[in-house]
Amino acid sequence: MAAPKKKVTRWSSAADSPDDLGPSERIAHEIVAEFRDLSPSVERIMNAGLDDAERLQAMTLFQNSLGAIGDDNRDPRVAIENSRAAAS
Repeated sequence: MAAPKKKVTRWSSAADSPDDLGPSERIAHEIVAEFRDLSPSVERIMNAGLDDAERLQAMTLFQNSLGAIGDDNRDPRVAIENSRAAAS
């Protein structure tokens, strides 16, 4: 049985220039370009039903956590909740 086709998004596609992407999409593109295995985490944040400011905050928290040992925002669910809390 063939594996299902992977969904292609603007931020995950190599065809789109990062200059053509919005701020949160640009961060998502940068993360996935460097760490392809983090695609599911990035996709979770991008599809979490956040507004633009919350999505940008969550993506920034997640990206910054990648270089910080023990940062709770490495879990995309935590980054999402922290971005929602910051917006309240």
